[in-house]
Amino acid sequence: MINFRGSTGYGKDFLNAGNREWGAKMHDDLIDGVNWLVENGIADKDKIAIMGGSYGGYATLAGLTFTPEVFAAGVDIVGPSNLITLMETIPPYWEPLKKIFSHRMGDIETEPEFLKSRSPLFFVDKIQKPLLIGQGANDPRVKESESEQIFKAMEDAGKPVKYALYTDEGHGFARPENRLHFYAIAEEFLAKYLGGRFEAVGNIEGHSGIVK
Repeated sequence: MINFRGSTGYGKDFLNAGNREWGAKMHDDLIDGVNWLVENGIADKDKIAIMGGSYGGYATLAGLTFTPEVFAAGVDIVGPSNLITLMETIPPYWEPLKKIFSHRMGDIETEPEFLKSRSPLFFVDKIQKPLLIGQGANDPRVKESESEQIFKAMEDAGKPVKYALYTDEGHGFARPENRLHFYAIAEEFLAKYLGGRFEAVGNIEGHSGIVK
């Protein structure tokens, strides 16, 4: 888990070094981590996946679009695919959060093209590797549409994509049955593209997942 610039816990300078660097220097730090693993003989460069939730989901989508040759596969959990629609769907009672997003990502009122340039949805044509998406239908922060639109764009383009939607979840998977179900799907997905063992999803009871 790379502590890319913009991460908390390392002081204000390190946090603020991530301002306006979504999909840019923040992503460069992840790629530096990958290169370090390969150069030190820890990882096989052809068998590295990227996986994360929320911003980590965005980083997964950025990884498959902005650096399409680096990763063998990606697992995106509640990640925004379009920074413009992400900003447009922030609920009114989260106005302070919107101001933070404008400061960290870019201002939707004055810089829509800048936000578009950092949005993986508009670079789907560059995707070469398979993607697994996990989303909660009731997510107030990263709406279901963020996952739906990139799933549809990849499907329309004939790109390898799998999508699991959980009807009773929000920003992440709170119910153990849903977590177990999604991680079983992710384990099988990663085994398919990286190799290694997996345990079949089987009959996990009580989950709300709809898999496409």
